Amino acid sequence: MSESILVTGSSRGIGRAIAVRLARAGHDLVLHCRSRLDEALAVQQEIQALGRSARVLQFDVADRAACRERLEADMDAHGAYYGVVCNAGLTRDGAFPALTDNDWDEVLRTNLDGFYNVLQPVTMPMIRRRKPGRIVCITSVSGLIGNRGQVNYSASKAGVIGAAKALAIELGKRRITVNCVAPGLIDTDMLDDTLPLEELLKMIPAQRMGTPEEVAGAVNFLMSEEAAYITRQVLAVNGGLC
Repeated sequence: MSESILVTGSSRGIGRAIAVRLARAGHDLVLHCRSRLDEALAVQQEIQALGRSARVLQFDVADRAACRERLEADMDAHGAYYGVVCNAGLTRDGAFPALTDNDWDEVLRTNLDGFYNVLQPVTMPMIRRRKPGRIVCITSVSGLIGNRGQVNYSASKAGVIGAAKALAIELGKRRITVNCVAPGLIDTDMLDDTLPLEELLKMIPAQRMGTPEEVAGAVNFLMSEEAAYITRQVLAVNGGLC
């Protein structure tokens, strides 16, 4: 199980938890960051301490040319990936009438265009392996049911769900599965400090926030051999919110 898995946005939060969980399962990792290189290098050391290899790529998933250049160079040097976790993303929350063009564009370019920018260069090399492969996209409960103050974010994550379902159809006969994991309210530094947490928790049957490790567990399962017959699905990790 030494073939590598690329995890975008893996320097902290959910991405870091995913990378560490996959390493514990026996995978080698290709870590990614946009700007927090020191944190990504710390994750690399953590994974190496577990006895797995890890290397770090730095680029902006919204930059199509940079994605292709860095990913193709990495695959030329190390071979195609067994799996990819599209986790990198950002929010620019606000009431819809107050959103700026940049608020809309930055979220869509990172969250939705990033799906294409990362996966388009790596998909054909994965096919050419002629072996099973895994793609998991981290979406959001906002992409399933929408969320006040997140029209841009909800649109981007709903778009990723649609794109992933279509890609799953294309890659199914190649034994490459494509699924989404849709976290709900997860305790990470992406949480807005102004969120009314007490009111939000009342809407969640589990009555608590989730942890990055719980999201990572779902991703790890979808990356496993046991999940070979699961594709084109959205696995919600949200405490029963929807």
